[in-house]
Amino acid sequence: MRRSTIRRMVAVSTVLATGVSLAALPATQAGAGDHRPWRVVASGLDSPRGLTFGPNGTLYVAEAGTGGTDPANCFPHPLGELCFGATGAVTQVTKHGRQQRVLTGLPSFSLTDTPEVFGPSDVAYADGRLLVTLGLGADPAVRDPLPAPAQLAASLISANPKKGIFRVVADIGDYELANNPDGGLPDSNPQGLLATRHGQVVADAGGNALLGIGKHGQITTLAVFPTRLVPNPFGGPDIPMQAVPTTVTRGPDGALYVGQLTGFPFPVGAANVFRVVPGQAPKVVAGGFTNIIDIAFGPDRALYVLEIAHNGLLSGDTTGALIRIDKHGNRKLIASTGLMMPTGVKIRDGRAYISNCGVCADVGEVISLKLPRH
Repeated sequence: MRRSTIRRMVAVSTVLATGVSLAALPATQAGAGDHRPWRVVASGLDSPRGLTFGPNGTLYVAEAGTGGTDPANCFPHPLGELCFGATGAVTQVTKHGRQQRVLTGLPSFSLTDTPEVFGPSDVAYADGRLLVTLGLGADPAVRDPLPAPAQLAASLISANPKKGIFRVVADIGDYELANNPDGGLPDSNPQGLLATRHGQVVADAGGNALLGIGKHGQITTLAVFPTRLVPNPFGGPDIPMQAVPTTVTRGPDGALYVGQLTGFPFPVGAANVFRVVPGQAPKVVAGGFTNIIDIAFGPDRALYVLEIAHNGLLSGDTTGALIRIDKHGNRKLIASTGLMMPTGVKIRDGRAYISNCGVCADVGEVISLKLPRH
């Protein structure tokens, strides 16, 4: 667990070192000249991540925020300092296009000298309330000396979008400290979220585990994703690569499906989609992807896989990709040009809604892409 997210930030730093200024490049510029029918649904977002739809077609977007700048709220990190600020949010976009933040003041952690931010990661709508995973990407113990809002990090919260009031449903960080499902160094970074009739399912990217959360907030481990050996990009013996599960959804067959980012060295083609049945070991059902950040099923039972970096996080190329796998296993690249570090996808009414420029402050967007007929 655990150095996976840190090394992902190394990758982002590598991108910066190549001269690409992510924070200064709007997603619309990245898509300039693309022939696909892009439509901007929301703009001016701070690191947009997961998406969900509520009643009447209302779209909700988790914004990881911009972290903080107060040195008193920073703590040591292998790549510098991680700084807390209450800048995370959830934005609502009505079907008429009205955009507003309905939740603000959520914890956000920025790493100095890179655009990487941990904060609100995914959002779901259930029974008139929003459910939001709050990322951390560090040992949950770092929360202890920080201001009160920081204590919400590494947790699942429930919120009333009309009143902006929220409560903690489950403290995933505490569960990591007490149980440590994968047995590595303590690290929790709740990401992908699925709301079900019986509770919620959360992919903890830091903990390399899939967690179930009951109606009363009790947490159980549904699956642990193993570390595997991969070639060392610098030569020498193979090195362990962690799984880093980032997303979870329900498949047409009722099973859970999980996509993995992979940890360092983020090999091209090494990311898998797992099928998970609680009580059984995760099974790889689709492989050959690179740095999966989100997945979603369409009404035709096709699986859409979103890659945050199509050529790998160490390539210096910020281009992502959306790939469709039909029910027969056939694959097709749906979009790549114009996707710059995309971080979330939802399929609705024949369109893919994608959080684009998911590491960008102020210029992150949600775009809508008409899916081709098959």
